[in-house]
Parts: sequence; C-alpha cells; structure tokens
Amino acid sequence: MRHSTLLLCLTAVVLLAVPACRAAEPAVDATGMPVVQPNILGSTTGTDTGTQARENESLTTQTRRIREGETKFEFQAEVNRLMDILINSLYSNKDIFLRELISNASDALDKIRFLSLTDKAVLGEGDNAKLEIQLSLDPVNKVLTIRDRGVGMTKEDLITNLGTIAKSGTAAFLENLTKSGDVNLIGQFGVGFYSIYLVADWVEVVSKHNDDKQHVWSSDANGGFTIAEDKEGEDIGRGTLIRLHLKPEAMEYAEEAKLRELVGRYSEFINFPIYLLSEKEVEVPVEEEEEAVPAEDKEEAADADDVEDDDSDDDSTDETKTDETPKTKTVKKKEWDLLNDNKAIWLRKPQDVGKEDYHKFYKAISKDSQEPMGWSHFKAEGDVEFKAVIFVPKTVQHDFYDKYYEKGAKGALKLYVRRVFITDDADTLLPRWLGFLRGIVDSDTLPLNVSREMMQQNAALKTIKKKIVRKVLDLIKKWADDEQSCRKGDNAKELEEADSGAPGMTGCELYAKFWEQYGRSLKLGMIEDPTNRNRLTKLMRFHTSKSTDQMTSFDEYVSRMKEGQKDIYYLAGTSKDEIAASPFVEQLLKKGYEVIYFTDVLDEYVMQHVLDYDDKKFANASKEDLKLSDKDDQEKKREKELKSEFKELTTWWKKALGMEVTNVKVSTRLATTPCVVVAGKYGHSANMERIMRAQAFQDPNKGGVQKGTRTLEINPRHPMIRAIRDKVAATGGEASEEVTNLARILFDAAVLESGYLSDNPKAVTQRMQALVSAALGVASDSVLEDDVPEIEEIEEDDEDIEIKSNDKEEL
Repeated sequence: MRHSTLLLCLTAVVLLAVPACRAAEPAVDATGMPVVQPNILGSTTGTDTGTQARENESLTTQTRRIREGETKFEFQAEVNRLMDILINSLYSNKDIFLRELISNASDALDKIRFLSLTDKAVLGEGDNAKLEIQLSLDPVNKVLTIRDRGVGMTKEDLITNLGTIAKSGTAAFLENLTKSGDVNLIGQFGVGFYSIYLVADWVEVVSKHNDDKQHVWSSDANGGFTIAEDKEGEDIGRGTLIRLHLKPEAMEYAEEAKLRELVGRYSEFINFPIYLLSEKEVEVPVEEEEEAVPAEDKEEAADADDVEDDDSDDDSTDETKTDETPKTKTVKKKEWDLLNDNKAIWLRKPQDVGKEDYHKFYKAISKDSQEPMGWSHFKAEGDVEFKAVIFVPKTVQHDFYDKYYEKGAKGALKLYVRRVFITDDADTLLPRWLGFLRGIVDSDTLPLNVSREMMQQNAALKTIKKKIVRKVLDLIKKWADDEQSCRKGDNAKELEEADSGAPGMTGCELYAKFWEQYGRSLKLGMIEDPTNRNRLTKLMRFHTSKSTDQMTSFDEYVSRMKEGQKDIYYLAGTSKDEIAASPFVEQLLKKGYEVIYFTDVLDEYVMQHVLDYDDKKFANASKEDLKLSDKDDQEKKREKELKSEFKELTTWWKKALGMEVTNVKVSTRLATTPCVVVAGKYGHSANMERIMRAQAFQDPNKGGVQKGTRTLEINPRHPMIRAIRDKVAATGGEASEEVTNLARILFDAAVLESGYLSDNPKAVTQRMQALVSAALGVASDSVLEDDVPEIEEIEEDDEDIEIKSNDKEEL
C-alpha cells in the first residue's frame, strides 16, 4: 500500500514538472532553419497545414467551453409574426394552397395503402376502403371542404404535425421506412399546410386514425390552436376532413369553375381520384311526385276517363305518342364529378401505350385540336432519374417566332415531381429554340425548395436539360434518316407504308413537313447552342443550283462535289430566281459547281457560326477572294497577265471612286457581267446589309463602316471594260470627264445589280439622265420651256365693251 502511494506521488511530481521544463526551454530562432527533433518523426518548429488546423481546433474548443457564471437563454419569437412571415413569404401565389392540401391528402392515402400491403384490415370496409379525395363547397357559409380517406391523425399527431411549424409527418414516416424500402412522398418540409391561411381566416381539421378517436383541430393562425374530441360532428370513419372558412377577398375559391381549373393545373395526374361535389340540372319524370296527389282526386280523374267517347281510340298515332311521352321537369341535383380522369401515361412503358392514348394525352396537356407530329417517350436513369413524354406539334404556334425572345421556352414543358405539378416556366429544362415542344417531365429525385414554387439551381437541372435535348434530336434525326433512306431507295417501301404517328404523313414525308414548320427553330439552335451545333448542321435543309425543286442536305451536297473541289459555295438572297441570276455565281455555274441557295433571313447569321462541314470550308460567293478549285497552271498564268494588263485601269478607277470602295480588282467570278461590287472578306454582304437596315434598332453609324469594305471587281474579258482601259491608257493614266462619267455609271449599275443600295440616288439619276441626253443629241445646256404658254392680248373697242355690258344686263 505504501509502495502504491509512493508510486502515485512520484507520477504526479513528474507530470507537474513537464510544463515547467518546457517553459524553461530556450526560444527558437525564427531566422534559423527548422530543426527536426530527434524523438518526433517529421515534427518541425515551422507551421504546416496540420499544425494550423490543430491550432484552430484548439481555439474552437476553448471558445465553446462553459465559462464560469454563464447563463443559457432560448431565442424568442413572436408566434403571430412568425406565422405571418411563414405564410406570406414562402408562397407568392394563392392558388397553390389547393395543390398543397391535395398533395398532403395524397400522402395520407399513400401511407394507408402502404400499410395495407401487410395488413388489409387497416383499410376497413365500404366507403372507408375507397382511396379518394373529395372537394365540396358551401357558398352560403363560405366554406371549402377537402376530405381524404387516408391514414388519418391521432390527437398526438395533430399536436405534433399541425401544432409544430415545419414538422412533417411524411418526413417521420419516411424515416421509419428507410430500412424497409423506398417510399417517395412529397410533403417533406412540413409547411405546406399553412398555405391555407392565404385564403382562409379560420380552419378546422377533423381527423380519425384507426388507433384513436375522432378529434377536431382548429386555429385562426393567431398564435394558438385548440383540439377536442369530436362528439358532435359526422363520423368520418377514417382519414382527414379540412374545413376552410374563406376570407372575404378569397371568395373566388368558392366557385366550382375555379376549383376545376386549379385541380386541372396542379393535381391532374395525382394517383388517386379527385371528386368535386357539383350541382347539376337534371330532367326527372313528373310521375315520381304522383304519390303526393290525394286519392279522391285520382278517383275523379278515373271517372272522367270512363265518360269519354269510345271514338277517342281513333285519334291519330302522333297524338297517342304525344300523350304517352312522360312529362319531366328540371331539378337541381348534386353529384360527384371526377376531375382527374387523365392518366399519367409517362409512368407506363412505351410499348404499353397506344397511338390513340398518346394523341388523347397530347390534346389534354397542350389544348391543341390537332394530333401531334411525333413524340418521344423515355425514362432517364443515372445521377438524376426522371420520366418524360415530349411531343412535337403538327404546326408551329402562330406567335412562336414573334415572341421568341419574350416568351422563350415558357409553357413548353410542365415539370412534375411525383405527379404533382410544379411549374411550366421551365426555361432551365429546355433551350429557347426548342420552345415549340410540348410535354411532361416528372422526376422523383429533383430537389425543391420548401414552397415547391422554385427549383434549386443545381447540376440536376442541367443533366435533365441535356438528356431532353439529346432525345429530341435523336427523334428528329430518325425522321431525317428515314427521308434519306427513301431517296436512296433503302427500305423505301416499308417507310412509305409505315405509320408515322401523324395523320396523313408517311415516314418519307415526315421530315420535310417538320423542316417546313420548325426549320427556323433549328437554325436558331445553330446560332445559340454551340454544344449541339454539329448535330443541327447535319439536319439543315436548303435548295441548290442542282436541286431547285427538292431540298437537300450538306451530306448530299458533299457527295455531289466535283473532284478536287475544296469549298462549299453558297449565296444568300431573297429568292431562288434572284440568286440564280446573280452575277456572283456566273462563273461557278458555268463551270458546273453546285451553289447553295439561302433564301431565309437567318441563313447568313447561321453561316457566321458554321465555318466548315466535313473538312470542307464554306465560301460565300458574294465575298472577295473567291477561289475556284479547278484552275490549272495555264489559267493561273493567264490571271497574272490580266492583273498586270489592267493594273493601270484598276489604279485609275480606284482613284476616281475614292472612298466608295476599298479596292478595284480583276475578277475571276464573272462571265457576262462587266463588273460587280463584292463585300470584303470580313464585311457584310449586300443581303446582310439589307437585313440589318430593316432592323428597327439598327445603329445608323455602322453603315459607313460596312460600306468601306466593298470591292469593285471588273471582268477583263468584257468589251466595255476593255474599251475603258484603252481610253485610260491613251491619255497616260488619266481620262476625260466623259470616260469618268461612263465608268461611274458602270459602277452605279454594279452597285444595284449586286444588291446594294446607293448612298446618293440623286447623283446616280443625274448621271443616267446625262447619258440619255447625249444619246438623244440633247445639249447639256438646253433651256427648259415654260409650262404655260403666253396668251396674246387683244385690244377691244369701247363700243364692243358697251355692247357686251348691255347684253349682260338684258340677261
């Protein structure tokens, strides 16, 4: 015992001596190198990341320790104010209160159905076994009632779930089921119930659980609630009944039409039937009320019939039929109407859904009277799981392009979470250029905020968007491939006979109809969506010089390219005929090159973003430095000779035009036209200038910049150009005013023929009039004749004047 006591004392002395020894250690020289202690591996006197973390942890521990004399208090909150913030801050739209209550009712029904899988007795018998939701109105007392036959709540549940803000019974239910399986229920935030106070100033909740008596919970959201056993009310069997005493400003929700609208918008695809008790006018036979007629009256009526003459049997057949028709009267009767008869077909496998089901479903969600052109029904799995049915309408919406930047993809897709509508303002789920689509996206894993009105911005939405776009493009590509197969003769007969799903269209015709309606949308996608630009480029369609009647693709163009051709030639204009007659493509067409005719206003915008296709560069025939691929050495040598031969003319002409052009060159693209004005390599073509001028908010200051990129190209083989060259050469690089005017007129004509607008129309017309005057032999200094010829004055005698005056007096 003494030895043990002595050992403990020695140990205590050693422990007390350690801090003292450490305090006596000399200070470390901060300017020196870190010293490694021999007994501690890797320890240094410097500060590393681990040391800093340990110091922070030590500091945090010291901060959190209980200090001597401290007192703990709870945060206080004014319940009334908290409820006001909760109700009016979480929800911006009053309409969603019904969605929240129906969702809660659906959760309760899901719970009892789940429990019935192991114990069927929990459902009960008769009406209690019906898993449904009922809505009813009492306009006189301003009461809206919502009832479900779900699991119900005990007294403790009412206190816990409704009396504690943000307490969710569904969340607790899920927690208990984590080991047994995955049951997805929507009401996991515990605040949806309080949205009822957006429209109600007093709420009663009557609930009956199988394990408890029927209780009623009531509150006006002013800081308290009451609970009592419901001994006076109707026995609801099992489930929950909610009575909303509507506010005066919320009386619109006491109308059947409003409730039908809200259920159709938010809860159309809830798993359980939703019924509305509605008042209808029905025809009932009058005989039903004969029991109320006194017996004496009946006997008198019978005697009167016996007295009638037997000839009454000879009455006409029509009169007999009229007498035999039972009399009816109109009475008002209340019946339960089913509000959500549309089925969530996206939950079924595509092979189990028929064409007519798709057509009916499309019309229900889009309100379109026509059948869809096609659809894509798929299920996405992975990090984000969702199901979707995407439809392509048969025709584009009449205002789609007019409101393209204003509306975008709003309303295109409806986002659901476990069949509960969340929003149709899903721009993040669909790019703007696919806003013509219609469909449903339903996700079980998409995270929501507590009000279910706004989606959290996260990677899940981007993943959903990417998958939807890919599926839609796969559908469109299939139509395009079917079209190509028909042209090549591959499976053409099968595709002609195949049902495309769209009435009146076969597989071979489908893509042509699609491009006619939505080709402009795909072009906008090529501009706005660089990720899918290559896929969209393959889907583009256009006319060419070798395919004027039938639209073709880039793949078909490349397959027809001449041997050695390196560029894909195109020209934009207002029509095919205008482009075909353009001087820009004269030499190209003469040598057999195929030229793409772009006639849509978006085409040149698109080509600014698409630089090549299949390793072939795009070449705009209206831009300078157009190169033909089939030139031999002799042609190249001849071009150099022509440039040298016309160098004096091009120099003079550039000086004569001044700043109107950047250069004058010898052209290789012209065949019969004397000259043409082309755009610079990085300037705007004539067609693009025309489009930009037509824009309402075009900056007028940019016009001068674009004009400065014009180049005049002359045809060295044309006789007029050679004649001007000879005139200029004869005067030693100078020219007379007459030759200068002729050259100016040729330039003016080239500007107009090339599609540009003249900057000085008055000067152009004056030069044209001077040319016509010279051809007619009219001198330039000729004087114009007066419009009114002079009338010779005639002297009259005084006698004649008197006679005329006397004649007037007589008259």
